[in-house]
Amino acid sequence: MQIYEELVARGLIAQVTDEAEIRELINNGKATFYIGFDCTADSLTAGHFMALTLMKRLQMAGNTPIALIGGGTTMIGDPSGRTDMRKMLTKEDIDHNAECFRKQMEKFIDFGEGKAIMANNADWLLDLNYVELLREVGPHFSVNNMLRAECYKQRMEKGLSFFEFNYMIMQSYDFYHLFQHYGCNMQFGGDDQWSNMLGGTELIRKKLGKDAYAMTITLLTDSQGKKMGKTAGNAVWLDPNKTSPFDFYQYWRNVDDADVMKCLRMLTFLSLEELAEMDAWDDSRVNEKKEALAWNLTALVHGEEEANRAQAAARAIFTGGDDESMPSTAIPESSLQDGGIGLLNLLVACSLASSNGEARRLVQQGGIMVNDVKAQAIDMRITAEELRQGVKLKKGKKIYHRAVLA
Repeated sequence: MQIYEELVARGLIAQVTDEAEIRELINNGKATFYIGFDCTADSLTAGHFMALTLMKRLQMAGNTPIALIGGGTTMIGDPSGRTDMRKMLTKEDIDHNAECFRKQMEKFIDFGEGKAIMANNADWLLDLNYVELLREVGPHFSVNNMLRAECYKQRMEKGLSFFEFNYMIMQSYDFYHLFQHYGCNMQFGGDDQWSNMLGGTELIRKKLGKDAYAMTITLLTDSQGKKMGKTAGNAVWLDPNKTSPFDFYQYWRNVDDADVMKCLRMLTFLSLEELAEMDAWDDSRVNEKKEALAWNLTALVHGEEEANRAQAAARAIFTGGDDESMPSTAIPESSLQDGGIGLLNLLVACSLASSNGEARRLVQQGGIMVNDVKAQAIDMRITAEELRQGVKLKKGKKIYHRAVLA
């Protein structure tokens, strides 16, 4: 089976502009394609993971990936999927985030000579003359068509700024620039990016009279209907200092039963034959599938040693009650007041809640256990002596954590 057909079999392809041409290019290793990554944080997330694995698959088939760091577009912010305008970052923050992205991408993609390319759209977008840009690309965009795009329609009622309205033009200009300077003939992205991607494809065809193509991949969603990469309101980061290998493993170990085969097909490099065999397993073996998913993805991101350690820790916690295997947070004595710390503050310190308000809701809803006893009061306090012994926290049914005094 050739690579395009494999992508179809794995359920990765959502929409394409010219299927026959795209199939021909990809299957023959003639695609030079790009995927953009805006630098809104100092780490990639699990939401970026599908794009990275897609790039890896296509590179293994002989195609040339361009990882486009959005040093320029991040200054505007993509309105897709947003209910409000993104926070504006400083150029220094964006540059720092871009460098973090670069280091993480190198774990997945081969950027050796003649292999993949890494580019930063700040190199051309920040030097553009506004009037020249309007004259060069403005006539090729219909405002009526832009307003019909899903990425803008969902924001019209709440208010869409002219600032954000320019994002589609900037993303389209990226494809136009990469086509001219890097021979990039294809753009990939999530299916929420379709309108923006069509803008770049049409700009190249109208402006240069040459063929360019776009293909979107299906975005995974979790059981709460959020985009992959989010859980309990917090991002699942690829940086082990932000999301530990254990927590990364646990995120995938706890996917919904109905989603596990979909995730295995889309995200792992297990063969289609292996996946077909797993798909035929009895329902009683669903946890084996989840372990296979969690181990393979953790190994891809953090290495086999960390995957083995995370798997062993998870099994120890859930079968033997081994508290020492839990992820833990050291609480400094400076955080204590009057010989202890409030439960709400402790949950935030352990990243089990993003704020005291969220922590309060978790306790009130009966979602927190402390040392195997359900927390009943939002004003509960944990003493320094208890922290010295180690305090076991449980959030919901499957998230365990240990707090100890530093």
